[in-house]
Amino acid sequence: MDHPHRKSPRRLAEQDNVLANGPAIDSDRRNLLAIAAMAGIAVPFGAWAGAPAVTLPWTALAEVDTGDLRICYAEMGPRAGLPTILLHGWPYDITAFAEVAPLLVAAGHRVVIPYLRGFGGTRFLSDASARNGQQAALAADVIALMDALAIPRAVIGGFDWGARSANVVAALWPERCRAMVSVSGYLIGSQHANESPLTPEAEQRWWYQYYFATERGRLGYERYRAQFAELIWRTASPRWAFDEASFRRTAVALDNPDHVAITIHNYRWRLGLAAGENRYDPLEQALATMPAIRVPSVTMEGDANGAPHPDPLSYASKFVGRYVHRSISGGIGHNLPQEAPKAFAEAILEAASMS
Repeated sequence: MDHPHRKSPRRLAEQDNVLANGPAIDSDRRNLLAIAAMAGIAVPFGAWAGAPAVTLPWTALAEVDTGDLRICYAEMGPRAGLPTILLHGWPYDITAFAEVAPLLVAAGHRVVIPYLRGFGGTRFLSDASARNGQQAALAADVIALMDALAIPRAVIGGFDWGARSANVVAALWPERCRAMVSVSGYLIGSQHANESPLTPEAEQRWWYQYYFATERGRLGYERYRAQFAELIWRTASPRWAFDEASFRRTAVALDNPDHVAITIHNYRWRLGLAAGENRYDPLEQALATMPAIRVPSVTMEGDANGAPHPDPLSYASKFVGRYVHRSISGGIGHNLPQEAPKAFAEAILEAASMS
């Protein structure tokens, strides 16, 4: 029997045409190259490489109402299995875990992979809701999803935005987080902390954050979001030979009507250029203290991560429970679960065994 709050699953077969064709990817890369030139990045574009896209292992997507959102998610594994929630980042989607999920299911896990707000089939239930991308809102979505699915505790793992949400849940709701896996470690931040400038070299790596702070940047992302996402994929994972089908499949998820608003708010909020919602003020005040994470944790870093990320030594002291760090070699970039799925799955199993 379906969970009482759950909508009927939607067969992926209904989406085959969209997933196969995806949004049009402009073959003329001039706009991408212009953005890359602005950022001082030399990026080779043109030919797609890599093996054919992995077939998605889930046979249906489901939806559940959580208060603010109707969250669209994939679920695999036995209902009585160890609950494990996997969180994607920006500009990625749930397909980042297509090879991770079956490995966890084989180990007896119940795997839930939600589209974050602003991605895929996840929608706001009210037009009046703020399209809020602040860290507390994204993490609160995870707790709301767990409540809606009657999951009291879960292993939580993620990368990029998803890793930050995993950090926040582990720090503020440790009773709900059995163990955690975080790519790039401790990512909790605050507007106050972000007032301090970085070195010019470090600031350059955040070029898109400053681009998004402008109206020109918002309009540019709205108009060229697929090209923009491809640029991020290539620069954040310079040695990842992803294929066209894999990128198109994720690019579809960026067509969510709230995607641009959520993205822009996320980066503007970090710089104090956009306000958050008052209801999240207590959570943000707690996060501004940079709380320690006490749940069993595994942090990970690829050896070819081209995105801004902290040195593992800088955050090791933030993990005060059972903790290990894993460095993953082989040219692994920012999207570690999709680039090194076996290593990510092993980290989830390791974290779970530590709890």
